[in-house]
Amino acid sequence: MSLNSIFQYFVPKDKKTFFPLFEQAASNVVSMSTILVEAVNSVNPATREELFRQIDKLENKGDELTHQIYLELGKNFITPFDREDIHALATAIDDIADYIHGAANRMLLYKIDDFNEHIRKLAELILQAGTDLEKAVRELKDLRNVRAIADSCIRINSVENQADYVFDRAVADLFLYETDAIRLIKYKEILAALETATDMCEDAANVMESILIKNA
Repeated sequence: MSLNSIFQYFVPKDKKTFFPLFEQAASNVVSMSTILVEAVNSVNPATREELFRQIDKLENKGDELTHQIYLELGKNFITPFDREDIHALATAIDDIADYIHGAANRMLLYKIDDFNEHIRKLAELILQAGTDLEKAVRELKDLRNVRAIADSCIRINSVENQADYVFDRAVADLFLYETDAIRLIKYKEILAALETATDMCEDAANVMESILIKNA
């Protein structure tokens, strides 16, 4: 076997490994975010419960995709970009899904049926950031459109800043107007999970910006 043949054996088949998996994981986050927005805007308890269960199934799908990325990382000697960046991006995308699921699960378990403007706004911001995340991830496979990736990352960072403001305002309103201590705790936990999901979107954007610096 020639040296070139040996080298080719270790080169990952990108179109069949990392990039499709990243794209599926990012698309899964968008699906979860879309369902979350629908759920917090629904007035039908049965409909909301079914939507939350759909989020639960998609979170399991996300876990499987992340696990597959880790397996591919262990199997491939040569990777399309730094191994730590592949691991960090997979982890950040998985964390977004985890916090979306965590927020939805709390809404279901706490039997929340009154979604205020702050919860609805944070859900919309998660969807907005997730959509930009998906756009950026789809450009990673050839890095030809660096500007598009960078612009998406900038928009994600802006969304995270907006989410910080919404969260702070929401918590302030809770302490100002909510007189039921248990209800206050429930809402604060849900708001925190939603806001953290946007933090994880920013983490994913930061990883992609690192990839651009190293490879573009």
